Amino acid sequence: MEETDVLGRHDLGDGIFEVQLGRAPVNALSADFLMQFAAEIESISKDETVRAIILTSPFKVFSAGLDLKQAKDFDIAQQHAVVRGLNEAFLALYACPKPVVASVGGAAIAGGLFFVLASDRRVAMSKRSSFGLAEVRVGADFPVGPLEIAKATLDSDTQRRLMLTGQPIGPIAARNAGFIDIIAEDHEDLVAYSLSEARKLAELPSEAYASVKLQLRGETIARIRAAIAAGGNEPEGGWFNSQTRDAMQGMIDQG
Repeated sequence: MEETDVLGRHDLGDGIFEVQLGRAPVNALSADFLMQFAAEIESISKDETVRAIILTSPFKVFSAGLDLKQAKDFDIAQQHAVVRGLNEAFLALYACPKPVVASVGGAAIAGGLFFVLASDRRVAMSKRSSFGLAEVRVGADFPVGPLEIAKATLDSDTQRRLMLTGQPIGPIAARNAGFIDIIAEDHEDLVAYSLSEARKLAELPSEAYASVKLQLRGETIARIRAAIAAGGNEPEGGWFNSQTRDAMQGMIDQG
């Protein structure tokens, strides 16, 4: 059944728009949610009234990644659907010509971290935010879109630390690793800093911004699109391997 009311777009004035991730309670990623997000970003990318975008979540968790209780029972068609969603959603965000600020007030884990990595500026709240790529712990590898974005936005040591351990890090470590720009002490500061960053980016010449962004990201975007065209949305035999379901159940049992 198609999900509705999981995304909100709000005009904050001066060409700045908030895109709110609203799939309660933790913005768990489903194929439908991801494809709706891709469509929203593609739509807002074409809107000439939009000068900058702020990604937000109203929940204590920014995005927890896949709902493992559902994912562990996915058949091959469902695995393909969520791989397609992950590829298309984060490709759309990474390729968005508008400035995007991620305003992170909670944990961004596994697929949920790519809302952050695919954005241009990243602001995190010190008291609640954490960041991780837990795929290896749940017995899954990375679809091509998220994989290429991780390789393009994280240095090799941070890739090793996050992707080969599956363990999260806090906001200070994330800032030291270079993928968080600003740490806010509380929610009020998070909102203020995020809006300030969006305003700064919105004041830049929009055509030049889009062009420079494409110069920086174009090769990665091209690799993702080529891999999708070659079947990257439908990995042969599905996404899961022989250990994935047991690993997911183990994570569920750990709470």
